[in-house]
Amino acid sequence: MDLTAGFVLTGGRSSRMGRDKALLPVGGSRPAGGLTMVERTAKLVRAAADSVTLIGMPERYAHLGIPAVADVVEDCGPIGGLLTALTVTQADSNLIVACDMPGLTADFLRLLVAAARESASTCLVPETASRLHPLCAVYRRGARTAVESAIAYKCFKMHDLLKALGAVPWSVADVSLLRNINTPADWERVREAR
Repeated sequence: MDLTAGFVLTGGRSSRMGRDKALLPVGGSRPAGGLTMVERTAKLVRAAADSVTLIGMPERYAHLGIPAVADVVEDCGPIGGLLTALTVTQADSNLIVACDMPGLTADFLRLLVAAARESASTCLVPETASRLHPLCAVYRRGARTAVESAIAYKCFKMHDLLKALGAVPWSVADVSLLRNINTPADWERVREAR
């Protein structure tokens, strides 16, 4: 069976959040054994893939004990993280997940990986009624050329990249699985719901 590498995008500057959202606590306070958002996401990705690596500043996340690599091209947003993953991977199939989706489950990611194994597409991307979700998708290593080209032409929008790749949508009914958090108000809603 083909291996699937897992990668967690730790996010950029978190300017809308005002602090590093990857290190926000999830499921309890840190001293009581709770996980940060990035740790939780890495745990879920590891349950669905054969490995997990953080894409972000290694020095910021070194204390977590999870392998991390810095972006090969900085200041490109998520597409830069995707390029980094596709540059360092040894696997043909690569699960790419942003760290800021607290509704994700391991079962959902396992189903996504299994569907990607059945698909011959360069990219299998979840699609809800409202949109595609390129930051929780499976990309083949061969997508790297298109990602490099997009960055070279300063086309940083992930949805434009999906079109260039001919991404195949994977229907998802429950949008709450893929909802991300960007602001303190988003974070407060997540905390109140727990």
